[in-house]
Amino acid sequence: MKQSQDSGIIKTIALGSDRAAKIMALRGALARIATVDEVWAEAKLVARTVTTNAPAMPLTDWELMHGARERAVAVRKLLEQQKLSADLYVGLEGGFHSISIDGEWHTFLRGWAFVTDGERGSFGATPSISVPDQIKNSVIEGKRELGLVMDEVAGARDVRSRQGAWGVLSRDLVTRSLSFELALIAAFAPFYNAALYT
Repeated sequence: MKQSQDSGIIKTIALGSDRAAKIMALRGALARIATVDEVWAEAKLVARTVTTNAPAMPLTDWELMHGARERAVAVRKLLEQQKLSADLYVGLEGGFHSISIDGEWHTFLRGWAFVTDGERGSFGATPSISVPDQIKNSVIEGKRELGLVMDEVAGARDVRSRQGAWGVLSRDLVTRSLSFELALIAAFAPFYNAALYT
């Protein structure tokens, strides 16, 4: 393991969610980061359910980014109320983003991570995967929650706590947890690779 010369000690990281897939994503990201900066290896993870103004199903990158940031800010405020603190506060938000290319609309499943130390913050995005029309229409036009639609498509219960829509769409080659793990590695970059970001 290599220790960087520019990272502070990261003792506690707070996540604005108690969903299993998001906790797994954070653990996975921390393990990957610890291979290049050992101070991340012993970080304690605190997960709390938070309430935000984000829509139940974000439909744009702006809503996703805003929701991720709101979750990080909300978990910081919640811990302060509990007379607790963390070195970093994390928010994750998943949903859709649609874009028109040459007049043809494409809808993607994607997510955003936001990390802050209370003074500076950083975003990172998941990969994107196309959403089939029948799923997109059920969610956007039918105003149904993605988790319920994916349960029907997969013929299973609580898909979002396991492989998520990502797993169903990619036949488990990419899970919800892995997609968020990649977003977190990107969002944490200014903190574990600080020399390049100062």
